[in-house]
Amino acid sequence: MAAFPEGTPCWADAALPDVEAGERFYGELFGWTFAPGEGAQTDAFSDGKLVAALTPKGDGRMPTVWGVYFATPDAYLLAGRITDAGGHVPPQQMGTTGIVAVAADPGGAVFGLWQAAERAGFEEQGTPGSYCWTEVYARDKERADAFYETVFGFSGTDLEDGSVDFRLWSPRGAEPGPDTAIGGRSVITGAFPAEMPDHFLIYFCVEDCDAAAETVTALGGRVQAPPFDIPYGRIAVLTDNQGATFAVLAEPVDENTPEEGAEGTDPTPAPVPESG
Repeated sequence: MAAFPEGTPCWADAALPDVEAGERFYGELFGWTFAPGEGAQTDAFSDGKLVAALTPKGDGRMPTVWGVYFATPDAYLLAGRITDAGGHVPPQQMGTTGIVAVAADPGGAVFGLWQAAERAGFEEQGTPGSYCWTEVYARDKERADAFYETVFGFSGTDLEDGSVDFRLWSPRGAEPGPDTAIGGRSVITGAFPAEMPDHFLIYFCVEDCDAAAETVTALGGRVQAPPFDIPYGRIAVLTDNQGATFAVLAEPVDENTPEEGAEGTDPTPAPVPESG
């Protein structure tokens, strides 16, 4: 599998108090199967392809959270750029699979870096049961834009819809715009709890958004933002039965759109409010 371009989301994992409970939850929700991964990590597969991982929380004070990782050919060089831009990151070797780092931007939003060795990242994305999108929610949008566009060289495009304050990010060297966007920046407004910190939200594709929300509730999770339609499909923000929040997207069925998962497709969800 080819390496991901720098700044491209290439991996996602959930830090959970109980990994076995996580296997039952996500196995039922997404149809994932599981196998032992590197160290204490458990790898998740959709139709036999690697799509994510579940990892045990090493410290009870750590948040229960889904995290996204951005690809880089040199984690140490990128870590230096992050530090210079006001962030924080310490890279470390992850067995033989690659070099990993968990970073925080100046607003405190946490994200990961991944320098591939034996593992490039996702084997599948953009299809039901796999990753499809990420966005950071920031209180200081100017600071967030400057940080990510300096560190990763993203080109930013503000949505023309004046009802939302959202900025799309395209990789370095790509023509900026929705067709090339790999993520984005939203704003934490008064619709959010006052105590909510800056954070990333990741999306998984599903065939039926409403059914996914119902399944999450039946499995003991919560619906943070009920299913609603956007130009790119139908989305909902959900929390699993251990407290990790994520979103789901069901793309619209259109004979004129590229096949799901085809290279170059981009769901580009709009920002959504999350309740506490």
